[in-house]
Amino acid sequence: MTKIIVDTNIVFSALLNTNSRIGQILINGKAYFDFYSPEYVRFEIFQHKAKIKSIGKLSDDEFIETYSLILRNITILNHSLIPSEIYRSAELLCQDIDVDDTIFVAVSDFVKGNIMDWRLETAQWA
Repeated sequence: MTKIIVDTNIVFSALLNTNSRIGQILINGKAYFDFYSPEYVRFEIFQHKAKIKSIGKLSDDEFIETYSLILRNITILNHSLIPSEIYRSAELLCQDIDVDDTIFVAVSDFVKGNIMDWRLETAQWA
């Protein structure tokens, strides 16, 4: 099965619109993909909870329900599982692009997966 690393922007998009292509892939794609994300995703989601609720017009209960629905098929990896060599290699790869992506690149290398691309929202699926 294809291993897909889900970054925070993908989760945000799915939380804001569960009927979007990305939302539906995360909700219904477990038969086709193994989804992974670092613990950092949870931190970022709750750091921006108020904004997500406001944009998505979600109540507290709706936010928690949607959060649970989106994250139920994503394996959340503890950062301490990733060997320091993999993390350092990811830092080097991201240093001139976006250091905030380091953990996602490290998870991708660790599980030998692919990072989910935000362009899936407009991509044509075969």
